[in-house]
Amino acid sequence: MICYRLRCAAGHEFEGWYRDSAAFAQLQAGGFLSCPDCGHTDVQQALMAPAITKKRGTAPAGSVADASARQQASAVVPDKMIAALQKIRQAVEVGCENVGDRFAEEALRMHHKEAPERGIYGHASEEDRAVLAEEGVHVLNIPWVRRADG
Repeated sequence: MICYRLRCAAGHEFEGWYRDSAAFAQLQAGGFLSCPDCGHTDVQQALMAPAITKKRGTAPAGSVADASARQQASAVVPDKMIAALQKIRQAVEVGCENVGDRFAEEALRMHHKEAPERGIYGHASEEDRAVLAEEGVHVLNIPWVRRADG
């Protein structure tokens, strides 16, 4: 198992666990990685510090050896999970309106009863999400995987 520090095109950093570097490369090349904050699929490795132990055979807290339970749960994204996310994406695209970069603006308009309430999806910056949270507008970030037919 290997843990990578990742960064999306919007600058969000997060970590991911993979079976090995080849598994990471395969998922990255296939467009199956996405930012948990904004859904961007342009995900690259970020700089990270190596795990260095003080005593022989002792792993630092949070290292691969210290996280065996997390390893099993967060390894390479299983095919069933990708399929489920593809179904979610299809349902969102069929049942909701894509408002693109106007997501926060439109969500606030609906919240203030200035626009009809309906399902919408799109992009929002961290600043936009903070404003929405302050206003009491609850949003959900969905990992945006490649379409099943694409």
